[in-house]
Amino acid sequence: MSLTLLWIPATIAAAMLQTARNLTQRSLTEIIGVVGATQVRFLFGLPFALLFLGIVCAVAGRSPPAIGLEAFGFTAWGAITQIAATALMLAAMRERSFAVTTAYTKTEPVQVAIFGAILLGDALSLAKFAAILVATAGVVVVSWKPGERLSAAGVRPTLLGIGAGACFALSAIGFRGGIQALPEGGFFIRATTILALGLALQSALLTVYMLAANRKALLMSLANWRRSLFAGFLGAAASQCWFLGFSLTSAANVRTLALIEVPLAQIASRRLFSEGTSPREWLGMAMIVLGVGALLVVAI
Repeated sequence: MSLTLLWIPATIAAAMLQTARNLTQRSLTEIIGVVGATQVRFLFGLPFALLFLGIVCAVAGRSPPAIGLEAFGFTAWGAITQIAATALMLAAMRERSFAVTTAYTKTEPVQVAIFGAILLGDALSLAKFAAILVATAGVVVVSWKPGERLSAAGVRPTLLGIGAGACFALSAIGFRGGIQALPEGGFFIRATTILALGLALQSALLTVYMLAANRKALLMSLANWRRSLFAGFLGAAASQCWFLGFSLTSAANVRTLALIEVPLAQIASRRLFSEGTSPREWLGMAMIVLGVGALLVVAI
């Protein structure tokens, strides 16, 4: 396989690891709360990111590439917008259902494609944008439940959800920009360097915040260090794979392929929990598969 196509297995691995991390974080939420479980992916993921970087540097026989002002700026942008995206998503979920909020945030691939073309000069052909649009529309079809209509009261969560999707998109663009801005090194060491830097910045910001605003949740995450460490490992491993994808292709390609999580989750729920799948959900999953397949054809 050409190295340029490694973004495909890297993205699939990232999606699977992220699903496992989400399940682990969900169990932690019951113990240490939403804020405490959210910061676990950063604070407890940082040691693993540093370990990954040490291993990559040892194998490559060199030190990490120098981080200039541009790379630092892009990474800080990615780190901050990722935290903001999570906060907006949680705020939207307080007012609307999980499924509808997910549909709003999964508009991310379209926004990634647009931001990437504008800010990084990533190629965006009409065929690629059409494939991204079809896959994203499929997520909306799967997630939107019959009878749930947008009303005046729903404008706020709608804006919050779409805003979360925009911040997730900007985060992906920021991290890809940071990787591209590094002056030297192969794709693996550049991706791992930016991963370590991003998690360090996020850990510092959230630790300061929690010490000031929610010290109890921070202490509880430390007390439950075994679960927290496992969640941190899964988060760091997923991010490592995301960043490898970002280092090899546009963020739009990576985020669109990542939508395979949706039909996989539907299949898993049916097998594990005997939950049926409606015709509307089958239609949405078919749209996702069609859009992702078309994207791969165009990208390859």
